[in-house]
Amino acid sequence: MADYGRDYLRSLTLERGLSTNTAESYSVDIGHLMSWLEMRGLELADVRQDHLHELLCDLGEMGLAPASLSRFISGIRGFFRYLKIRGVIEHDPSELIEMPKRSRKLPDVLSTEEIDAMIAAIDWNKDEALRNNAIIETLYGSGLRVSELCGLRISRLSLDDGFVLVEGKGSKQRLAPLSPVAVDLIREYLDKRAEGPIKPGNSDILFLNRRGAALTRVMVFYIIRDLAATAGITHKVSPHTLRHSFATHLLEGGANLRAIQEMLGHESIATTEIYLHMDRSILRRELLTHHPHFRGNEF
Repeated sequence: MADYGRDYLRSLTLERGLSTNTAESYSVDIGHLMSWLEMRGLELADVRQDHLHELLCDLGEMGLAPASLSRFISGIRGFFRYLKIRGVIEHDPSELIEMPKRSRKLPDVLSTEEIDAMIAAIDWNKDEALRNNAIIETLYGSGLRVSELCGLRISRLSLDDGFVLVEGKGSKQRLAPLSPVAVDLIREYLDKRAEGPIKPGNSDILFLNRRGAALTRVMVFYIIRDLAATAGITHKVSPHTLRHSFATHLLEGGANLRAIQEMLGHESIATTEIYLHMDRSILRRELLTHHPHFRGNEF
């Protein structure tokens, strides 16, 4: 069974160009499936729909979130389709498995005052102060995912034009904007970065740790969390909070939802539409401005 799992993951990487993070997630999910089947003495050809329902119940009782369950189902559906094409199984037991309902939890958002407070909390006596300031401005000014920030390359920066070429989910590339503040900080940081150690293979990576290696997602999470705590922000703050703040503040300022979708790298507009629910005043303002029966009135 393990051989089929490895072959499937190899085909995903080669044929669909999945990113390393996505491939690793699918690998973990298929590993869960294989372990569960082995514990019950089941071969792949023996698996029925009720077996998969039982597995999903077990994962749910272990505390796996609906979003993670949806990804798990997506992964094993692809795996069983692959097995059917290969002739390993005759019937696909995952065909009728339904996705769990996902709650539309509104993202946490920082105010501009809170973002300014985080920047003010940076300790400029530390060597990493300039880098951390550039990280905050890039996350908030460009709406990047933390994995995209960690993978930013100097060769893909266009500082004169205020853009950077980003590699997002599924290795899809897009142009992300850089604010003038971020551009100035990155230029200054690049000068300072050149003075420190750079490990082999990291010369094109923009943001480095003090040893000259690429920052990890966990490192960036701690940088943001600690600055938020120092700034006196009591609610949970992560790199993703800055991405949500970027999108929400754009929408509040009147930006087009399609433009926000492009800048965030969302494949579907439905993912971006969650921001419409964040501030009803936006919808109110649009009605008062554009609808003939609302224009010039208050409600």
